Amino acid sequence: NRPGSNSLILSKYYKSKFKDKDIDADLIDLQDLPKDFVFSNMYGNSHPDFTKIQEKVSKANKFLFVIPEYNGSFPGVLKAFIDACKFPESFAEKKCALVGLSDGKFGNLRGLSHFSGVANYIKMDVYHNKMYLPGIGKDINDDGEINTPIHVALIEKQIEGFINF
Repeated sequence: NRPGSNSLILSKYYKSKFKDKDIDADLIDLQDLPKDFVFSNMYGNSHPDFTKIQEKVSKANKFLFVIPEYNGSFPGVLKAFIDACKFPESFAEKKCALVGLSDGKFGNLRGLSHFSGVANYIKMDVYHNKMYLPGIGKDINDDGEINTPIHVALIEKQIEGFINF
């Protein structure tokens, strides 16, 4: 939910790659969450601005989560978002793919492991080919493109597999 984040840039990159394959992917940017959604959309309450996001989530049948490393795991706002969505209709029996990114060496390996546990708990089917993108600050150019050819190839492979998952 950080303005101008590498996660948002990478999400837009993935969205463009899906568009190249004639797949219309919707983007949910956690910056668009209502500022008080943790208090106003939990435990049966419904924030009107969150309702629009909930409708997108409920209609989707697949999700690609682009998850930055945050304190050795994934951001709390992502967990709060998952918790605020209706259960089970938001995520249960739906498919997801995971992309981890970090400025460090491991591309949020630990965070994706933690999030995989959450996804399994809410009954999501997690695609096996997870993407780990280390050194992301150096890997994205000013045009929002990926600089590292091997990462471009691995992302393409992940997308192709996820489409058929």
